[in-house]
Amino acid sequence: MTSPEHGAAHAAPAPVVAVLGTGTMGAGMVRSLRRAGIPVRVWNRDGGKARALADVGAEAFDSPSAAVAGAEVVITMLSDADAVIEAMRRAGPAPGTVWLQTATVGLDGVERTIALARELGVELVDCPVQGTRKPAEDGALVLLASGCESARARLAPVFEALGRKTLWLGAAGAGSRLKLACNAWVLMLTAGVAQSIALARALGVDPQEFFEVIEGGSLDSPYARHKGGLIMSGEYPVSFALSGAVKDGRLIQSALRSADVPDRLMAAVTETLEDAVRRVPDAASLDMSAVIEGLAAGPR
Repeated sequence: MTSPEHGAAHAAPAPVVAVLGTGTMGAGMVRSLRRAGIPVRVWNRDGGKARALADVGAEAFDSPSAAVAGAEVVITMLSDADAVIEAMRRAGPAPGTVWLQTATVGLDGVERTIALARELGVELVDCPVQGTRKPAEDGALVLLASGCESARARLAPVFEALGRKTLWLGAAGAGSRLKLACNAWVLMLTAGVAQSIALARALGVDPQEFFEVIEGGSLDSPYARHKGGLIMSGEYPVSFALSGAVKDGRLIQSALRSADVPDRLMAAVTETLEDAVRRVPDAASLDMSAVIEGLAAGPR
């Protein structure tokens, strides 16, 4: 059953939390946890990114095992399933530790995390998050939690710090499945906005007039306006990295095929994202709104 929670009062004391992965999303989550007074230990492959969080009182460590020592909750926010599995194996958390797995890992990836949790004897909550950098920094994510119900009370202070809403969705894996459906919409919407802007430009129309048409109506969308503004400016400060969008597009295609749903729409979006990657110098440092680069004319 799905049950929303938001800002509920709780008696549970704040647990010590280890965060493995302090990139764009992980760093924002650490800041939200610390703002709530939760003790946080951090690790990142690039140690500089972990140490940069000392300004909010997070304690940085040089290895996953050192970061999780004494932690009651371990959060993973890494690039993909391989990175998550490797970090958790290196971490070797104590049996009974709550593992809050928040990265988007796909269908195969979540099965691997379930198996690893069983092997390590930890309590897995499969919990991808909906939201990008600013919601992570503001504690306004939507948390798609599934898995170990016995961890729910211990996680209450963590969820209150990180999110505006928590959905408990059932057995582990349900969160990851819903996240793929949500990200399919996100990628489609971003690519659709980029295509409308590219077409308007090619037809000699000011793309801003497209947004004037949809303004205030049922087709309007704050998200589309935000991404559209980035696209029209040609500046793509990273919120959801282009490289991550390609990874998620591939995971969504795989899920569509496994569910016997045609993947042709997502295949077109993923191909466009991949074209954009080939045209930019560093896909990890640009927002996925740079997908418009994949609609440019000329050699790829």
